Amino acid sequence: MLIKRCLPRPILSLILTLVWIMLSDSITYGSVIMGVILGVAIPLMTQRFWDAQPAVKKPMLLLRYTLRVMLDILVANLQVAWLIARPWRRPRPAFIEYPLTLKRDFSITLLASTISLTPGTISANLRLDGRSLLIHVLDTDDEQGIIEEIYNRYERPLMEIYE
Repeated sequence: MLIKRCLPRPILSLILTLVWIMLSDSITYGSVIMGVILGVAIPLMTQRFWDAQPAVKKPMLLLRYTLRVMLDILVANLQVAWLIARPWRRPRPAFIEYPLTLKRDFSITLLASTISLTPGTISANLRLDGRSLLIHVLDTDDEQGIIEEIYNRYERPLMEIYE
């Protein structure tokens, strides 16, 4: 229990420590000590701002989701590059109102972040009632197809993983 109180986010503490050591450009006792101090102090000072993370109900599905998002980011980068490489073809940007079925703030944030990470799309706004996302798409002629793709590729797996 003492460890949980001193290290509320142990993985974050480890990452902060390692990042500090890498930024200090050499591994010395001082850089390691300072990294550990920052790795412990920053999560302790910011823990009151963090929401409780929901339990992962299906960890293998989370791994598959992560791999899918990474692959989608790669493919979307290529699609955007191809769109830019052909200046004679004008993109067809659009704002799409995406209806949410997710209920938890964490899941909605994860979905909005996933959409924004994928080149060519960005989550522009979450409605105050939490029932829809406004998404900007760089190039589309099928808004309903985009909604169905987001639901099947991202939202439905997030429901299974977290809700």
